Amino acid sequence: MAFTLNIGKCSLLGNYRENNEDSIDVKAFPELTVSIVADGMGGQAAGEIASRNAVDIIPRELRKNLTAHLNADGVKTAVRRAIVQANEQIMATGALDKDMKNMGTTVVLAVWRKGGELFVAGVGDSRCYLVRNKRIQQLTVDHSLAQALVEAKTITPAEAKDHRFRNVLWKYLGSKEVGEGPEVQVVPVQNGDRFLLCTDGLTGVVPDEQLASEISAATDMQQLADHLGQLALTQNSRDNVSCVTIEVTEA
Repeated sequence: MAFTLNIGKCSLLGNYRENNEDSIDVKAFPELTVSIVADGMGGQAAGEIASRNAVDIIPRELRKNLTAHLNADGVKTAVRRAIVQANEQIMATGALDKDMKNMGTTVVLAVWRKGGELFVAGVGDSRCYLVRNKRIQQLTVDHSLAQALVEAKTITPAEAKDHRFRNVLWKYLGSKEVGEGPEVQVVPVQNGDRFLLCTDGLTGVVPDEQLASEISAATDMQQLADHLGQLALTQNSRDNVSCVTIEVTEA
């Protein structure tokens, strides 16, 4: 079965920030579609520059290295290398300019190759979700200190949602901890699948169950992206809010 993607995207300054440090993009190449969301940090212009670097470099590297003959493992390697390339560039920029020395960004991306598989990867606490048959599943793992405490069984997942370390990241682009790149998941898609890529400006205030309901009920992906952004603001998100929404349909 051949599939196609319907995609919406939204990025909002929000009600409390002076500048938008998030960057989002959807790059559609002939055999490849890259959806990417990044949440910058570092103060002043540094966060914006870091997130923009991620959104520019990763699709560029993927287009260069993702050839048609690559199998799934080859695609995973190409995705990891593209993320590492962006990380090295961000670290180099931070080392050269004292105003940028604390720059960093999260990143989450979904890479679609014609053939029915979506490749998902993330660094930091921006997330990718799959909603299938009205059930929501978080595909990425947060690289926060709170999540590390969950994995160490020091706190429960419920406690992590309100923990004081939930927004403290130990791994992000701009840090040596990225190493050889993150795990890349391969998701065999089904007709009707919906994916959400988003920053914590959305997930910090809208619970997963509500996301599942809103995403399942939507009929238009651009309207859904805009709606989720506004929903986060009405639920008092104090951050920039950004998301990309993806629907898989039969071609």
